[in-house]
Amino acid sequence: MTTLSVRQVRFRYLTLYALRWLPAGLMIPVMILLMQERGLSLSQIGLVATAQGLVVLALELPTGGLADALGRKPVLAVAWAICLVSLVLFAVADSFWLFFLVWALQGVYRALDSGPLESWYVDATLAADPDAEYERGLGWAGTVIGVAIGAGALLSGGLVALGPIGPVSALTLPVLVAVALQAVSLAALLVMLVETRPAKGAGALRASMVEAPRMVGHAVGLLRRSRVLLALVAVELFWGFGMVTFESLLPIRLSEVVGDADRAAALLGPAGSAAWLANAAGAALTPLLLRRLGAAPAAALMRILQGVTVVGMGLLAGPVGVLVAYLACYTVHGASNPLHMGLLHRQVDGPYRTSVLSLNSMMAQPAGALGGVVLTALADRSSVSVAMLVGAVVLALGAPLYLPVWRAGRAGAPDPATAAAGERVVAPDERVTGPDGSLAGPAPVPAPDPATSGSVR
Repeated sequence: MTTLSVRQVRFRYLTLYALRWLPAGLMIPVMILLMQERGLSLSQIGLVATAQGLVVLALELPTGGLADALGRKPVLAVAWAICLVSLVLFAVADSFWLFFLVWALQGVYRALDSGPLESWYVDATLAADPDAEYERGLGWAGTVIGVAIGAGALLSGGLVALGPIGPVSALTLPVLVAVALQAVSLAALLVMLVETRPAKGAGALRASMVEAPRMVGHAVGLLRRSRVLLALVAVELFWGFGMVTFESLLPIRLSEVVGDADRAAALLGPAGSAAWLANAAGAALTPLLLRRLGAAPAAALMRILQGVTVVGMGLLAGPVGVLVAYLACYTVHGASNPLHMGLLHRQVDGPYRTSVLSLNSMMAQPAGALGGVVLTALADRSSVSVAMLVGAVVLALGAPLYLPVWRAGRAGAPDPATAAAGERVVAPDERVTGPDGSLAGPAPVPAPDPATSGSVR
């Protein structure tokens, strides 16, 4: 795929990952406030935000298949260009429908952006060295995202404090800086991401559009045939439901213990930045967890510990106790994600990697919506603490779903997922997993790629 070394691939991946998330860090503190400043009510803000979720749910799988069929670089380039357009529009939007369009474009961007960069990193790393441990890079990516978002949030706060500047309001300043950074990110992507694609031009695009549904179908087929892969993807259902506790219910819980909503909001500003730094610190622990426990046991433990931290948020008295549990939750979250994604990647050998990542990502969307309805209703009828306890239990219930990959590793047995046309063909006795769920033994031999044997891809 590329002549880059493992170290060069990792450096480019982490650099692009940081550039991808820095504009998001700038936007997070001001998005809601800016829409309010432009005249939208809270209910209208809730409605425009649904545009993103609906678009992501509709496009997640097709765009994942398109990235696998056409190539990761062109899909990412289109995604980051759409993000740039949406940020420019956000800077000048002043009506409900313009903001609705902004969020819909963000949905297209997130659907296209979900998976290709990570898939490129894994495939390029394996192309440089088939025995490379790419989990280390995934762990560092978790650190990078935490630092990038935390730094962006702090920069955003500083820009708001400096504003307004001339006709530009204080809340608009971070958006304009985010636009500039997004343009830099797009230029860096075009230069730094090196990908060998067998076909280019309008013909390749048309062929890839036709090919994308087949790629999605084969990815879904992998789930049907692989108990291990199905269990890993199902973990997202429990995580998506339970994340409502620390994303939506925490501000209400903190307001309860503080006794004042304004004071709680003031505390959540710096706490949010600290949480992303804690997320980065947790991700940095990934290599240690891999060495000491192995990927599957460590991933299961992190799900249980995250449930415990949510219990702390629900039961501890006083703002200090709640915020300490909140930071602990994000630390565990930072450690668990690279472990989970590493296990997921190890189960996908072939051209359907991004499609499987999209399936994994998509699972959290309906689960999060259900969790939002159920847990907020429970909080209204009972209490926020009870709702958080229920969410904590659901989070922990995802831990047993790591047992299939752990058992497969201990038994040295192959996963039943079979290779489809164009996927790497691996003999049953060659696909051997180690104790941490990683592949061991002889390297798989790739089948002839359809792209190099007369295929239209």
